[in-house]
Amino acid sequence: MFDIPDDLKYATSHEWVAVENGTATIGITDFAQDELGDIVFVELPSEGEEIAKDSEFGVVESIKAVSDLYAPISGTVEAVNDDLTNAPELVNDDPYGDGWFITVSLADRSELDALLSPEAYEEQTA
Repeated sequence: MFDIPDDLKYATSHEWVAVENGTATIGITDFAQDELGDIVFVELPSEGEEIAKDSEFGVVESIKAVSDLYAPISGTVEAVNDDLTNAPELVNDDPYGDGWFITVSLADRSELDALLSPEAYEEQTA
């Protein structure tokens, strides 16, 4: 069984979103990092870049595959997890903690309503 924290929202493309005070932190789920295997490289947008819901915002490369990252919400990138440049394995070790990807200022809070609840995401990955 995969870890699916109940205080997050989830995209069908396996990204998670945590929202606090209008800022969203985005990463990939425990299920996604497990499917990818050992992550060896992460490419992320720059601070200040605009990302649009459902558009590509980065790339994760593992020993098995290269996968695009899709934005679960729209907004402006406020911070990028630079630790992943030298330690991409943080995504495998701690996908909901030290392995986060970016923080984004929300452009449209209503986009959160389209994301999956933990229960719905668990059903999707079952």
